[in-house]
Amino acid sequence: MRTKTRKKNKINIITLGCSKNIYDSEVLMGQLKANGKNVAHEEDGNIVVINTCGFIDNAKEESVNTILEFVERKEAGEVDQVFVTGCLSERYKPDLEKEIPNVDQYFGTRDLPLLLKALGADYKKELVGERLTTTPRHFAYLKISEGCDRPCSFCAIPLMRGGHKSTPIEDLITETQKLAAKGTKELILIAQDLTYYGLDIYKKRALADLLKELVKVEGIEWIRLHYLFPTGFPEDVLDVIREEPKICNYIDIPLQHIADPVLKSMRRGTTKERTDKLLRLMRETVPGISIRTTIIVGYPGETEEDFEVLKEWVKEMRFERLGVFTYSHEENTHAFNLEDDVPAETKQERANQLMAIQQEISTELNGAHLGKKMRVLIDRVEGDFFVGRTEYDSPDVDNEVLISADYLPVGEFIEVLITDTTDYDLFAIPLESGLDVK
Repeated sequence: MRTKTRKKNKINIITLGCSKNIYDSEVLMGQLKANGKNVAHEEDGNIVVINTCGFIDNAKEESVNTILEFVERKEAGEVDQVFVTGCLSERYKPDLEKEIPNVDQYFGTRDLPLLLKALGADYKKELVGERLTTTPRHFAYLKISEGCDRPCSFCAIPLMRGGHKSTPIEDLITETQKLAAKGTKELILIAQDLTYYGLDIYKKRALADLLKELVKVEGIEWIRLHYLFPTGFPEDVLDVIREEPKICNYIDIPLQHIADPVLKSMRRGTTKERTDKLLRLMRETVPGISIRTTIIVGYPGETEEDFEVLKEWVKEMRFERLGVFTYSHEENTHAFNLEDDVPAETKQERANQLMAIQQEISTELNGAHLGKKMRVLIDRVEGDFFVGRTEYDSPDVDNEVLISADYLPVGEFIEVLITDTTDYDLFAIPLESGLDVK
């Protein structure tokens, strides 16, 4: 027997994967709302759209399990329709249609108009910058480009997202102004590769030009940069970070490895020497900058010697933030032609060793903040603490500041005194000067 959800005509958007998918879901929801549709994010609804991730094995497994869950709910009469979009659907659509046929329709990453049509809506080109944000009001993602032209051997993103395509600066300014008008204070710039921005439409790397315009938007107080590719890094961006107080002293630069044989096989277009030179330049140009990076261990052919080089380099560089992934053998990538010859147990052991090194580094770096005053943006209340972040920390992936206080306004900046530190968190009390510290 069908449940009452059939009569609701409510579209429930489920988002899996990275911040780029969050952004895409927000754009989809904005389009649906403009068409007069009842739409929500990860709530009950009789029509379900699953925005999937297809990047690595764990993400693909989560996406498939989510599809199966809602197909079962459809068969049980709890929902009426299930649509699937996003990276997994772009990459494996024929296989999915064969293996999970009870999905009403599959769409790729560039099929927004078709998906809207299936949902009884029209794509409205005039809705530049219109989104229904799913993040807390005080921060939002801004996707400045789509796709990637890099040839990295291990990465399937170009298969799922296509080639690089920049969004014009004027459109991004319009979108940012709309976000600021709704209360956004922190803007997190995302793309498959921020450093490539502008090459297609302006015939030059134009990230610095974009930043100089974004800082003019009233209401935006922090601008954070995610996913800057190291090869061809536009050095003028560092000057803008140093000179513009609104731009956080923070860079997310996925370096992936440092041993030259592995970098060459990964087709990263760089060497250990050039990478070290770039990192020195970052720290010299922007004193106190927080550098986040990610590392892949267990890549095909990675020897014990390669891993030892990587370990010593991580110790030497003392990254403020570091994440480690075990290599995932992805079909239709260049590296898939190589033998996946590092055992899974070895991959995990190498990942554990790197994270143990990083935990010690993070403990020491955090300890240096003890007794210091810091400006913090309050994200939420959790248990007995108000939870915030410094300019050196991005939401969900980095350190947090746990603040003891009777009341603090969520979404506002305050000044705190650091009273204790752990490996990945800081503890603090608010200073009497309180809010809106510049």
